[in-house]
Amino acid sequence: MLVISYPLILSHMSFTIQTFVDRIFLTWYSSEAIAGSMTALFVAWVVMGLFLGTGEYVVTFVAQYTGAGRPERIGPAVWQGIYFAILAGLSLAALGPLVGPVFSLAGHAPAVRACEVTYASIIIYGACPTVMMATLSTFFSGRGETLTVLAVNLLVTAVNVVLDYLWIFGHAGFPRAGVAGAALATVASQAVGAGVFFGIMMRSTYRTRFATLAGRALDWSLFRRLLRYGLPNGLQYTGEIFAFAIFMVLVGRIGTDELAASSLAFNLNMLVFMPMIGMGVGVSSLVGRYLGANRPEIAERSTWSAFRMSMLYMTLCGAAYVFAPRLLLSPYAAGADAASFARLEPIAIVLLKFVALYSIFDMMNLIFASGLKGAGDTVYPLGLSVFLSWVAMLIPAYIACVRMGGGVLIAWTAASAYIILLGLLIVHRFRKGRWKSLRVIEPHGGEIGEAAAS
Repeated sequence: MLVISYPLILSHMSFTIQTFVDRIFLTWYSSEAIAGSMTALFVAWVVMGLFLGTGEYVVTFVAQYTGAGRPERIGPAVWQGIYFAILAGLSLAALGPLVGPVFSLAGHAPAVRACEVTYASIIIYGACPTVMMATLSTFFSGRGETLTVLAVNLLVTAVNVVLDYLWIFGHAGFPRAGVAGAALATVASQAVGAGVFFGIMMRSTYRTRFATLAGRALDWSLFRRLLRYGLPNGLQYTGEIFAFAIFMVLVGRIGTDELAASSLAFNLNMLVFMPMIGMGVGVSSLVGRYLGANRPEIAERSTWSAFRMSMLYMTLCGAAYVFAPRLLLSPYAAGADAASFARLEPIAIVLLKFVALYSIFDMMNLIFASGLKGAGDTVYPLGLSVFLSWVAMLIPAYIACVRMGGGVLIAWTAASAYIILLGLLIVHRFRKGRWKSLRVIEPHGGEIGEAAAS
């Protein structure tokens, strides 16, 4: 588990570094920039999550074909993801004109709204490289070649950090673009990563063994299967991000300081949680490969092994949230306006205690849902997350905070309840074991059965 996952963990840590540096720079730029960009990122990822989650699900096809000893089917599987990523970019660009009207409904301060519209528009119009990079990485992560994924992500991080500094503050001939510079740096660095992944995939050894060029034809059967299993995964991404985007909008109705403090708390949450997403990709990869080889007992052991390692990690991180919050917040304070940050810091310190509590359950959801998805069980996690996000988080937060005038702590209590329930119920689903009989790949000489997981 560690051999497969540690490069993926470091890869997602590199993405965390990108986000962390980006938010530090924007905090130094203005409080409106950090508040607006975080809400904009949530909203942009609402529509992008559908496509990212579907493209990333190619990893399960690659893993199961690898375990089944059918390397010639890996290239065609990845190409279906490439075609999907192109379609995703065109579809998202068509939604760009809706960004302004959407944020007009939020009721945020004009300066915050301007930052939201600028950041979200650039991210959505430039979504194709982001989806493409995530999709192409599955060729490597699904086969266990995770050091390549790490190397490319480190390159992308370096490009992003440099462009962030130049484009946000206006150095070395770049315009002082603020939130627009941060968004442009993200899109440009993702384009670099997608290009590098594709170039490596076209090496002659890969073309010969995995049909990475010969398998470029559109395979409608395989493409439909990607949509059948991948779209629920993408819809879950969208549903979860949409829920937290609405949550941030509700917090913004409480006040700009509360919104900015929530942005800082979520950013620090992402800083330590993103590596767990790398562990989740490793779980899906190993579960897929062992199921492809008809070894479900090892797939199950792999998932529990990942859980034990992740529990240790998240416990240590939770202790840091509780006992060293000012140390964690100090990089944000370094270049921020002292008076503005003095208003945010006490709120953020309390919110980090919520993060410490729910992070354990968030990790449980990630690890065991990754095990389910590595088998092909994508519908149940989707339905559960959508149902609980509204029943346990959004409706209570709206009633308590918007209709009854409650504060930010009540809103965060509802968010924590949602995450805790989700984690417990996903573990219950995994323990029932129905996922062990599922496969997403077709058997030799025939098409995979159409019975959905129940």
